[in-house]
Amino acid sequence: MQAGTGGDLSGKCDFVRFCATIPRAIILPVSAMNNTRTLHPPVCNGALDLETFGDFVRKRRSIRRYQPVPVPRAVVEALLEAAIWAPSAHNRQPWRFCVVIEQPAKEELSRRMGDAWRQDMSADGADPALIEQRVATSRARLTGAPVLVIPCVSLEDMDVYPDGERNRAEWLMAVQSVALASQNLLLAAHAAGLGACWICAPLFVPSLVVETLDLPAHWQPQAIITLGYPAEQRERERTPVAQRVVWR
Repeated sequence: MQAGTGGDLSGKCDFVRFCATIPRAIILPVSAMNNTRTLHPPVCNGALDLETFGDFVRKRRSIRRYQPVPVPRAVVEALLEAAIWAPSAHNRQPWRFCVVIEQPAKEELSRRMGDAWRQDMSADGADPALIEQRVATSRARLTGAPVLVIPCVSLEDMDVYPDGERNRAEWLMAVQSVALASQNLLLAAHAAGLGACWICAPLFVPSLVVETLDLPAHWQPQAIITLGYPAEQRERERTPVAQRVVWR
């Protein structure tokens, strides 16, 4: 495989498009070879080969501390544009996003979420000093990020069934769709030279988040993604893929 010239990805706001320089051949079972339809080679639309893309993905980290530098609105909009090109169930695009850039809104959201978390940890019997430490850390992460993006699920365009089992599956498809969009956003942020961190706390207090940010009632908050120019470096390892995969 020939390595591509993707350039320095760390400081660009390019969308992450990738395509390996793969051999132009498709291996099919014998039964498929009897099909008289013409087979076309794969289309390569991207600027990155697979090796470069893999290196890019491996360098992404969850960054929790940011420089006190605003992120241009055009950059945030570019990240959101990348997010909405994720695949979605039935192509219904059930994602909705709330972007929080005003400091009073960050302060109020972090305060109310912190109060709820404090109550939960107190009910669990956690040490009071530890509770306050964790609440303070959470507050600093939310209020210290230049941008908060809250990905939400909306079921308004999803299918509705007469039974609970299929409705549950439909809801899960929508949740997965929003998760895919969120990953696009995280990778686009990495390509733009931004740090980002996916925080799942809204799942514990969705109604509180909707009320605090005055969101539509049918929006279901799934996460908070903090964004900003990094003020830290982090290194993490991954469990080898062979320990997480089975082949059949």
